[in-house]
Amino acid sequence: MIDAFLARPLTARVATDGPTVRPTWYLWEDGAFWILSGPWSRLPGLVRARPRIALTVDVCELATGEVVQVLARGEAELRPFDVARGRRKLVRYLGGDEGRWDPRFREYLHGDVEAVWIHLRPSRLVMKDLSYEAGFPGGRA
Repeated sequence: MIDAFLARPLTARVATDGPTVRPTWYLWEDGAFWILSGPWSRLPGLVRARPRIALTVDVCELATGEVVQVLARGEAELRPFDVARGRRKLVRYLGGDEGRWDPRFREYLHGDVEAVWIHLRPSRLVMKDLSYEAGFPGGRA
């Protein structure tokens, strides 16, 4: 169930020790989060200085009553960027036609932008399903 939820193109919120929180797209593969970053962001420097991070991925759909959250934390590390994984991540959010992508996303894949991965294999990973039956005032009947 957790793999299916994290396979959806949702937004994670990453907190670094400091604290600072930022929304980010992610790729969930083989039990780890992969977050694309680079010199355009302070995130790699923050992770390098203090690698302990936490993140949450959640949905709250009032129309359907779906309320689900995944909470993760652990020691992150910076890893070299690879185009194949970068493409998998961007396709999940932007679709398969690179020609329709904003030019900066194509540049992440094919340019020399010093992109890196922030890799988190969580030491703690929890999923909470707080969903309710929609249509009833105050939640479940």
